[in-house]
Amino acid sequence: MPCVDVAGLRVTYEHAGTGPPVVLLPGIVGEARATWRGQLADLSDAFTVIAWDAPGSGESADPPESFRLHDFADCLARFLDALGVSAAHVVGFSFGGTLALEFCRRHRARLRTLTVLGSYPGWAGSLAPGGVAERLDRSLVESAMSPRQLAETLVPTMFSARFRETAHAEVRGFAAAIERVHPRGDRAMARSLAEASFRDDLAGIAVPTLLVYGDQDARVPHHVGERLRKAIPGSQLVVLPGCGHVSPVESAARVCAEISAFLGRPA
Repeated sequence: MPCVDVAGLRVTYEHAGTGPPVVLLPGIVGEARATWRGQLADLSDAFTVIAWDAPGSGESADPPESFRLHDFADCLARFLDALGVSAAHVVGFSFGGTLALEFCRRHRARLRTLTVLGSYPGWAGSLAPGGVAERLDRSLVESAMSPRQLAETLVPTMFSARFRETAHAEVRGFAAAIERVHPRGDRAMARSLAEASFRDDLAGIAVPTLLVYGDQDARVPHHVGERLRKAIPGSQLVVLPGCGHVSPVESAARVCAEISAFLGRPA
């Protein structure tokens, strides 16, 4: 994989196509290739598609455990600087969607559009204090699991039952990526989510925004997307029927079609 040095951190990424830049941000687990394979292939006929491995995931270096959401957002800005990208269509899934919101808050001029898939606007801004503590505690316990145990724990929450029963190759591929998780990066991202809240910022988002949620998502219920639609002026919400959490994998064709339509790609 190609890589760049960002303030002393090795950051790897996938790259395909030519045209206006689309930057894809994966979640805590799954990494760039496993999460965005379908979008890298489909969108690259009209866009320059860049999918990064955030520090602490994939083949990128681990950040300090003190890294928080603003650090990831500033690292993303420097990453784009290194690639010569001044502004991009930013697409974030799960943790990547929360990061995209922080990137919009800190680096608004760098976004052409914003797409959020299956993401909370921070746990602190979405859940009761007890729910935040419970999620963080669970994430920290999971970060200490063996790779195989972690995959066995998470996969049932990542996809709908139908997809797990019928798409064995895709599920195995994502499970293998989970097994490559970085415990230090996992903890830094979980703590970032636990501390983040955009409750007072959503109404100020002026960039065109697309929200995509699965109606079978066991990790981020689709009513979270409905709340975001009401809070972000002019935003669009798409709810994918029968789809679990990892929509870029489970509903790859539909996700590509929705992003393409949103970005105005010619049919």
